[in-house]
Parts: sequence; structure tokens; C-alpha cells
Amino acid sequence: MELALAVDGHSMFYVQQKLGWFFDPRRLLAHAASRPSAQIAAAFWYTGLKDPTDQRPFRDALTSLGYTVRAKPLREFGPDADQRQYGRANLDVEIAIDLLAIAHRIDELWLLSGSRDLERLLEVLRIKGVKVVLIGTDGMVPRDLRNAADRFVDLNDLRPALEKVDGQAQP
Repeated sequence: MELALAVDGHSMFYVQQKLGWFFDPRRLLAHAASRPSAQIAAAFWYTGLKDPTDQRPFRDALTSLGYTVRAKPLREFGPDADQRQYGRANLDVEIAIDLLAIAHRIDELWLLSGSRDLERLLEVLRIKGVKVVLIGTDGMVPRDLRNAADRFVDLNDLRPALEKVDGQAQP
């Protein structure tokens, strides 16, 4: 079985903050590869950047683990530069393009995101025969997105397999 992973880094950062623990990207790959007959066909990590050097060591570590890292500058939204309200990279188009480009060669997708904008993408992937597993947490994944997936897995249920452990080499 050919499996792809797609991690919406911005969305997952807030999910993990809410849960009070963070997952290890290395352990995510290992957990996915541990499934019987699973082959990792692709692994993507999407992230927004404050500046070109932002998260550089983390992004380099992800790349060395085998993730394709897609990064885009954050756009600041707010009344003016001094009263910045929030930043947003909006990588939904990149996620959609990457996943549609590989849909013909994967059997299953694990999507770690809570972006409502990906609902139609999930519907199209399922039409193409890709089994979609959406990973997030209750209260942070819209019902429409959950309904578009074949299966929803609460990230908390994966905590024993994925949690970062202090003292362990981290990416």
C-alpha cells in the first residue's frame, strides 16, 4: 500500500498547543511506515515563515527525514504594522496541488490539518480512489472536513506513538 502524509504545520501547531503536547515528525513517519505492507510514497510539511531564516534548523531536519517542505512567507493582517493581529501563510493551494499530483500513485493519505478549505480536495481524492484519513482533534476540525474524509483520527489517540520525548534526538 502506497501511503502519503501531508502535515499542515500551522494548523497542527495550534492543535498541539491545545492538547498540551507535541508530536515528533520522525515518530509520525515511523508510525505510518509500521503499518503492514505500507510504503511511504511521499511526505509533505507545509509551514509559514516570518522571514527566510525562520525555523531553518527545523525545516532542514524535516528535509533530512524525508519530508518535502513547502514554506511561504506569513502575511500580516491588522490595522497597521505596529498593531499586528495575526499572520497567515495560506498554503491550501500548495497542499491541493501536491496531493492531486500524486493521487494516481497513492492508495491512502494521512492529512494532518483542520483547514475547512481542503474539503473539496478530500472529496476529489476520494473520487480518485484514495482513502483519506484526517488527523486532528475534536473542536478544531470542522464537521464538513471530517465528513469529506473516509476516517477521522483524534491526534490524542496517537499520543503514545507520536509524542516528542525529552532527551530523544529531535528534528
